[in-house]
Amino acid sequence: MIRLLLACGLFLLACAGARAERLILSVSEPHVLIHSNFTGADLVLFGVVEDVPQAGAPPRYDFAVTVRGPQETFVTWRKSRVLGLYVNTDSRTFVDCPAVLAVATNRPAEEIAPPQVLRREQIGLKRNIFLQRVGPDFADVVPDDPFRLAFLRIKTDEGLYGEAPNGVNLLSPTAFRTRFRIPARAPVGTYEVSVKLFADGQLLQTAATSVVVEKGGFEQQLARFAEDHALFYGLAVAIGSLMVGLVANLLFKRD
Repeated sequence: MIRLLLACGLFLLACAGARAERLILSVSEPHVLIHSNFTGADLVLFGVVEDVPQAGAPPRYDFAVTVRGPQETFVTWRKSRVLGLYVNTDSRTFVDCPAVLAVATNRPAEEIAPPQVLRREQIGLKRNIFLQRVGPDFADVVPDDPFRLAFLRIKTDEGLYGEAPNGVNLLSPTAFRTRFRIPARAPVGTYEVSVKLFADGQLLQTAATSVVVEKGGFEQQLARFAEDHALFYGLAVAIGSLMVGLVANLLFKRD
């Protein structure tokens, strides 16, 4: 009987100390259509914390937002001087990395949580995992690896990767707003939007939503036809190229 009462007491204490906050998210445009004149799209993400504990002093919440685009494989090359010429001498293949990666927080990540928590939750570009193919194996390497640094620099210069340490605006202690951009060069696919809620350096809750980027109008119809009827699409392209060549040949003969 004593053991049963003790177990019940410990259970009640655990329940009382558990955090029950919930994150509710809403994105301004869940679907983005890409046309031939697409120059990018700016989206707005809203979030609110529900079921905030009523007892004691209100916690100070921190928010970390990460947007990850479709996964792709990239190759980073190293150039070396050989016989007076700069040529590619070594490379690293980054496997299943997000084509687009954006990170935003309401204050610098170092002020939100300890380093080990930030690494575990991949808060920030330098703390994200980027798998490299090294021989027959796949692994992430040290943050200052030259190929890794070059990869991040290239993606950042292209406008596909970005980080905003103060990019999350607090509307109230329990509500936030942030903007993120779908770049003009962004590939079609599903973009995962993850939000992590912190308080006192600890992760309390994670919520996620998504944005679908797809081709619109004639581009969408053409892409679907090419995917659903690959053989006919290939034949149509070949016949079209042949007709263009014949017309050009006739025009040159007339001249």
